[in-house]
Amino acid sequence: MRIADQWRDYEIIDTSGGEKLERWGDVLLIRPDPQIIWNTPKEHPMWKKANARYLRSSSGGGSWQNRSLNKEKWQIRYKELTFQVSPTGFKHTGLFPEQAVNWDFMDRKIREAARPVKVLNLFAYTGGATLACAAAGASVCHVDASKGMVAWARENAMLSGLGDRPIRWIVDDCKKFVEREIRRGSRYDGILLDPPSYGRGPGGEVWKLEEQIYDLLALTSQLLSDNAVFFLLNSYTTGLPASVMAYLLGVTVASGREGRVWASEIGLPVTVSGFSLPCGSTAVWERES
Repeated sequence: MRIADQWRDYEIIDTSGGEKLERWGDVLLIRPDPQIIWNTPKEHPMWKKANARYLRSSSGGGSWQNRSLNKEKWQIRYKELTFQVSPTGFKHTGLFPEQAVNWDFMDRKIREAARPVKVLNLFAYTGGATLACAAAGASVCHVDASKGMVAWARENAMLSGLGDRPIRWIVDDCKKFVEREIRRGSRYDGILLDPPSYGRGPGGEVWKLEEQIYDLLALTSQLLSDNAVFFLLNSYTTGLPASVMAYLLGVTVASGREGRVWASEIGLPVTVSGFSLPCGSTAVWERES
């Protein structure tokens, strides 16, 4: 497992009983996590001092229990990047801190290339990877179907001092965008995808990752340039382990290309226990230096 252990403004303090106690800057949140199946004693005093807690509903979904949170949004930093954080529906905050290990990987690959690098970020959410790539010197195409998420990402770019970087902000269905880019003859030196496990399109189309990821990878790999440096697939789908993701990249992206494929879980350190909480999986094809 690769551990995102370089944070100063974020910390998982403790985990127990299906919940994690987190510090986001100066704000303490309690959020559910299905991976946390242990019931260790919640002895840390910060459990009782959390500013807000997300409670799941027995009928589905859930809501935030606002204990003492007196602000709707605030900022945290990772290295030179700044992000706006805000508790939203479905327990999220607009940022996945474990992704910092992938940001650092892409930063390194872009800088090592020592040439102009074009990156395509699909299902780009609030732009953590977009900002990391732009800060490393890449030009980035940021694509997400949610207008609100793209607006949030643009705000993060401004907060990070990257508002003038060559970033294209696209609100579109990712698969349809890829198909158009193929017809246009566009090519990218780095591509990353973080598709949802499940969803519905505007016309009621059902998206189920396990059933559609192979075709999406085969399609998207056509956009890689001859001198591409990386292709990264991230997933939070429990039925799609890292080893399966690596195999998928091997028979699509890596087919006919030099380089190597590898995969791993990604996670975050837990202060109280000293162990690490798994938070998803990433598979990578990279051209070796």
